[in-house]
Amino acid sequence: MILLAGLWSCTDQESEKYTGKAVEYQLYQASEFDYVGKAMVKELIGGNLELTIQLEGARGDSETNYPAHLHFGNYTEADTPIAFMLDPVSASNLKSSTILEQLSDGSRLTFDEVSGFDGHIKVHLAADGPDYEVILAAGNIGLNAGADFKLDEMAVCGKNY
Repeated sequence: MILLAGLWSCTDQESEKYTGKAVEYQLYQASEFDYVGKAMVKELIGGNLELTIQLEGARGDSETNYPAHLHFGNYTEADTPIAFMLDPVSASNLKSSTILEQLSDGSRLTFDEVSGFDGHIKVHLAADGPDYEVILAAGNIGLNAGADFKLDEMAVCGKNY
């Protein structure tokens, strides 16, 4: 009985954290590495946004992380500025969860603005070096999310803000 009550209280606390508004975007395989996934944007009570990435693919050890970025623009545009540095995706559970704050251009994204946001997400193999250019998974969010994903049009992103 105590365990059941504990489970209910966790569920209640979890539901009290969010407004109920959420949108999900597809992340596509972007290299020879077999990773796909989803990016979920949920509105928190108070108006902030939580962006969670969940990948599917080979898992690694807990010491390995894959850098993830929210960029302005379409994934096909070269050197698009980073809008927000996302928490890295853990190789052990292939998950990342980030509270979005002020973007690099000084703006703050609200849930109602997400659908019109011209941006994309990329998950990299490494934070620097030649493996930075290896994109594990990517996908447009917001404005361009409905467009077909074309791997041959993938642009290497810059590290600028």
